[in-house]
Amino acid sequence: MKHVFTELYKVIEDRRANPQEGSYTCYLFDKGLDKILKKVGEECAETIIAAKNGQKEETVGEIADLFYHVLVMMVNEGIPLTDVTAELDRRSQKIGNLKQFHVSDHES
Repeated sequence: MKHVFTELYKVIEDRRANPQEGSYTCYLFDKGLDKILKKVGEECAETIIAAKNGQKEETVGEIADLFYHVLVMMVNEGIPLTDVTAELDRRSQKIGNLKQFHVSDHES
């Protein structure tokens, strides 16, 4: 079974290596990291708003847009998908994964 993230990552890599006129992915690479990061931020905000408003179908679309733009950022920054999946796998192996919060004494 093909994994959609792997396939999309490969397509994005190919667009970077072999630019195609009219390609949105190539447009993002041409504009550079600032534009890519702006789109990641926009899609993140749109995902939050759609979820807050209880719009499941719209939320799904925004999540897909966010994932796509994060993958473009990863390719742009030379971060292999396997690094992220390995980190997720490493984290999934932890038991008791709640972060410990530092409690400071405000009276001292």
